[in-house]
Amino acid sequence: MRNIKLIVEYDGTDFSGWQVQNDVRTVQGEIEAALEKLTRTFIRVTSAGRTDAGVHALGQVVNFKTDSNLPIHVFTVGLNPLLPRDIRILNSSEVDEDFNSRYSAYYRSYRYHIINRPLAIGRQYAWYLKDDIDILKMQEASSLLLGMHDFESFCQAGSDVKHYNCDVHKVLWHEQGDRTYFDIIANRFLHNMVRILVGTLVNIGNGSLNHDDLLDILKAKDRCAAGQTAPPQGLFLVKIGYEKYMESENEVFY
Repeated sequence: MRNIKLIVEYDGTDFSGWQVQNDVRTVQGEIEAALEKLTRTFIRVTSAGRTDAGVHALGQVVNFKTDSNLPIHVFTVGLNPLLPRDIRILNSSEVDEDFNSRYSAYYRSYRYHIINRPLAIGRQYAWYLKDDIDILKMQEASSLLLGMHDFESFCQAGSDVKHYNCDVHKVLWHEQGDRTYFDIIANRFLHNMVRILVGTLVNIGNGSLNHDDLLDILKAKDRCAAGQTAPPQGLFLVKIGYEKYMESENEVFY
């Protein structure tokens, strides 16, 4: 039995998220349908993380087991013509039998895009925010998130998880022209965690919350204590890391 790893890019705009659901269009469903056409066998795939409706991916990682003897490059050049244009397979490789795209990962990185003017083109890839925000205050507050914390306050209520502990390795706010970016790297993320963090930090940036409020929100372990949930279209899954995270001064986000 072969274990195949795919690097996948997709535009989440017209999908009801990653995970297969009845009667709606999902990224997993499209990939599995294409694999079935290619191999003539139904194959269930595993992803490194389940993105929500409207969320995009630059480097989602997928793996699956197959008896197919197709050459490894066919899982790139053969799958892409069978997939819709909003999903691309960037790379395919054969990996060890025990590799699991989700459980073998050491870290995930996400980027959130904010724009300060209405867009005609690209509006599905950023959150248009009318309010002025102070990113220095937001960065100062974000430093409180570094390390291991219980992020229950930043998880969608009712999520079925064993625990809420996440180890945050890096957080960074920065501006480029009329755009503001939030980059975050952690060992794991909870449902809606990045979007709730962004919404809450924006509340700090516009003055409706302050630096000390973030500590109180973490301690509350209650979703109701945190701020708004930022809209999905600004969020990108950038990279899945399969080696222990080592911060680099030259680290580049997309």
